[in-house]
Amino acid sequence: LLHPHITNIQTSWVKLGTEGAAEMLRSGANDLGGTLMEETISRMAGSSYGSYRSIQDLKAIAELAGRPSRPRTTLYGEVPAERVAAATASDGHLPELLPVLPS
Repeated sequence: LLHPHITNIQTSWVKLGTEGAAEMLRSGANDLGGTLMEETISRMAGSSYGSYRSIQDLKAIAELAGRPSRPRTTLYGEVPAERVAAATASDGHLPELLPVLPS
């Protein structure tokens, strides 16, 4: 019904958690947060599912849903190999997160 008018439907692991995001992928969503690996806006709004997932974590969510995974650009294009290599090399590095509100 929606295709070709709406070709991509994104789900958010930040808002739904791992299981919720996997369920959305099983239900027709085809985009897991795009390039969103570290997210602070939802954290500032009180999200309880965290603000960081590694590339392997994101791949595991897709695998849990029985769906393939691949990196993409903002406009759903192919990611250049050197960008994939750079992201893979830094995967798992958790930057220091500053508190969003003073303690």
